[in-house]
Amino acid sequence: MSSPKQPIALVTGANTGIGRAIATSLARDHHYTVLIGSRKLPAGKEVASSLTAQGHSAHAVQLDLTSDDSISAAVTLVQEKFGRLDVLVNNAGIYLDAYKPTVQEPPVRELFVRTFQTNVFGAAVLTDALLPLLVKSTEENGPRIVWVSSSMASMERILDKSTNYYHMRNTAYVCSKAALNMLALKYVQLLESECGEGKGRSLVVCPGLVRSNLNDNWEAAERLPEDGAR
Repeated sequence: MSSPKQPIALVTGANTGIGRAIATSLARDHHYTVLIGSRKLPAGKEVASSLTAQGHSAHAVQLDLTSDDSISAAVTLVQEKFGRLDVLVNNAGIYLDAYKPTVQEPPVRELFVRTFQTNVFGAAVLTDALLPLLVKSTEENGPRIVWVSSSMASMERILDKSTNYYHMRNTAYVCSKAALNMLALKYVQLLESECGEGKGRSLVVCPGLVRSNLNDNWEAAERLPEDGAR
């Protein structure tokens, strides 16, 4: 059962992989009320039911980042049920670039459009729509927005030949994450403007190369979702 004093976190793409591990840790280890954002509602309900069965507070939220109607409905649900949001974890993402020989890339334009629709446009629309609820956070230091990005999108490191991803063909993915990084920086400004100086944080994190559905459980990825979530 949730308590009015419990912080509330919405995690996108929380039915599997890193997102599920983040939601589980927030509920179990940090006593958050977690909102399980998932494109398919039954998948989100399965995770929420598992957490509530363990005595934690969790709710499923249908959330398709490529649909403005879905985003609007999700925001309305959060507004009506909780009236505020303390933490938003923009975790949902797709990786369509060919990262191993058995993966077939879509045509370039489709590759970029589909990648940016989820990884950038969807995150931007959702965060903008949730900003009024984040501003109402009751946390002492204000709301937090966490953007799950990648060190592969670092403009400082992209040409570093010593990295293990220098020769990877992942142009659409890294460009989308670089754009996400800029979104995060803009929200540093926006949160300061909306919440006041020193209130609210916009944070970019890199979970490392994690084996998950995002990369078809690629054997080269040695980290587990729990490692990335931590």
